[in-house]
Amino acid sequence: MSKVLVPLAQGCEELEAVTIIDLLVRAGVDVTSASLDDERVITASRGVQLIAQTTLDAVIEESFDLIALPGGLPGADYLMQDSRLIKMLQNTADRGGYVAAICAAPQVLVEAGLLENRQATSFPGVIDRKPADGMRYLDEPVVEDGKIITSKGPGTAMDFALTLIERLEGGEKRRQVEQGLQRP
Repeated sequence: MSKVLVPLAQGCEELEAVTIIDLLVRAGVDVTSASLDDERVITASRGVQLIAQTTLDAVIEESFDLIALPGGLPGADYLMQDSRLIKMLQNTADRGGYVAAICAAPQVLVEAGLLENRQATSFPGVIDRKPADGMRYLDEPVVEDGKIITSKGPGTAMDFALTLIERLEGGEKRRQVEQGLQRP
């Protein structure tokens, strides 16, 4: 069973956070949501309250197959400013794990140095205006470059989460989850 970390920052995009967590859980993935500090009640960008299972400090030494970052503002800014998370992303990538970010969160991957000489996407105006060295911005719903996966925003959250499932658990598991969702 794959193990995934979803860091939740105050002001994250609730639709993205919940979609990532929900679909991965439907696929049988071991998902841990973690707040950046001791405040486990997260007030998301539209005022919805989410409750993180744990804190980043409590899982800082754990290894994950994937770290998936929801976007939203100011949530993505808080993720980008967290040196512990930056180090975890770098370590996960160095170990050959997946790192993924949606909406405004790909800026965190730029900060971590993970999008240099890569293809990526984000919410328009986020990383295309301040790209990493050698980065190529693609105006696509989901962009994969090796084990780095990025996506555009709330409207692409389901495609993003299904892509994560396919990479972690395979195409058949993705089809099973997607069939249960009754997508057209």
